Amino acid sequence: MKDLLAARGAPTTWGAPPYRDQTIDADATAVRRLGRAGGVLAAKLAMVELAGGGGYRYPSASLQGPGRNPWDTERWSGGSSSGSGAAVAAGLVPFALGSETSGSIGTPSAYCGVTGLRPTYGLVSRHGAMALSWTLDKIGPMARSAADCSIALEAIAGPDASDATSAGRRYRPLDRRAARAAPKTVRIAFAEEDVADHASAEAKRALEKGVAELRRVAPRLVRETLPELPYGPAVGTVYAAEGATIFAELIEGPRFEELVDARQKAGLRASLDIRARDYLQAMRLRTKVSAAFADIFTRADVILSVGRTITATPITRPLDQPGRTASNPAPSRRPGNVALIAAGNLAGLPAIFFPCGLGTDGLPVGLQLVGPPFSEPLLVALADAYQNETDHHRRRPAAS
Repeated sequence: MKDLLAARGAPTTWGAPPYRDQTIDADATAVRRLGRAGGVLAAKLAMVELAGGGGYRYPSASLQGPGRNPWDTERWSGGSSSGSGAAVAAGLVPFALGSETSGSIGTPSAYCGVTGLRPTYGLVSRHGAMALSWTLDKIGPMARSAADCSIALEAIAGPDASDATSAGRRYRPLDRRAARAAPKTVRIAFAEEDVADHASAEAKRALEKGVAELRRVAPRLVRETLPELPYGPAVGTVYAAEGATIFAELIEGPRFEELVDARQKAGLRASLDIRARDYLQAMRLRTKVSAAFADIFTRADVILSVGRTITATPITRPLDQPGRTASNPAPSRRPGNVALIAAGNLAGLPAIFFPCGLGTDGLPVGLQLVGPPFSEPLLVALADAYQNETDHHRRRPAAS
C-alpha cells in the first residue's frame, strides 16, 4: 500500500515528517476489501510527501528519501507513488496500490517498467486515504501485468457509502470471447508526433517499436488529437487550491517547516492565495476537456500515447530545471497528445500504462491507453492482448 492509505496497526505517514508518528486505527476501504479477498498487507510503501501537494523540486522530497529505481538505483522511480512502482519492479510484491492526481500512477509505471491502472474517478473508494484533491484523486493498482491489475481492481472497486464521490459502479473484466475480439475491432486514436517530436533520444526507438507492436495486435489506428488547452496549468490550479484547503492547518502551523522540499513549502504557502476566480475558471475548463474527449470518442474507442517521453531521471536532478538536451527535447510545435495525463485526469478518465521495452540507456519506457469513463474492461483487454504477444512486462532489473 502506498502510505497514504490507512491500515490498522501500521504507521500512515503520508511520506511527510510532520506525520512520521501518525497511526490511524482503521482500514481504508481498499485495504479492507483486499483483506476480504485474501490479500495480505506486506508493506506500507514510500511516497513523495503529501503526494506532491504544492509541487516539489527533488525526488528526495519524502520522509523516506528519494524513490530509487530498481533498474538503476541512481535514477528516480517516479512520483508520487514512488515505493509502489519500485516494489513491484523489484519483485518485492506481486502488486501494489498507488494513487493518481495527475501522473502519480503513470510516471512510476513508465519509469519502473510495470503496468499501472488508473481507474475512472469514483470507481474505487478513497475512504481512509489521504486527500490531496477531492475532485481529482484516484486509487489504482500497479502490477507486472494487465491481468494482475485486473484482479486487484476487481477486488477494490465498487460502491461505498463512506465515500460521497463513489460512482456506485463495479468492475468486471470482459469475458474471454469479447476480450479476444476487442483488439481486432477497436479504433485507436494516435498522433505520431507524440513519439517523433517529443520522445527523448534514449526513449524514441523503443517507443516506436512499442507502437508498431501494438499496431500488429490492434491494427485500426486513426489520427486524432486533443485541442490545444492549458491542461497542465488547469490541473495544477485545481489540486493546488484543494490541497491548500486540505492542509491549511499544517501550512499555518508550527510543524510546517519539517517538510523536506523548499519548493514544495513555497508552493503550499502560495496555494493558500489562489483566487476563487482562477479555481473556478480551471473547473470550467474541465467541462471543455470532457467535451473534447467525448468528441474524439465518437470516432475512436481509446487514445494511445506514450507513458512518459523520457526514461527515469537521476535522483539528483532538479525536477523544475531539467534543461534542454537530447534527453529532454524542446517542445514541438505539434503538441499531439502528450498532455494526455493531465487532460485525462481533468476529465476523470481511466488509463492503463504498460511497458514496451528499454531505452538505449537500459531503462524502461512505456505506453498508455485512455478510454471513456468506465472503459477499464476494454483497456485491460487491449493491454493484456499486447502483453500476450510481447515479453516486456516479464523483464526484471538485474538487481532483482
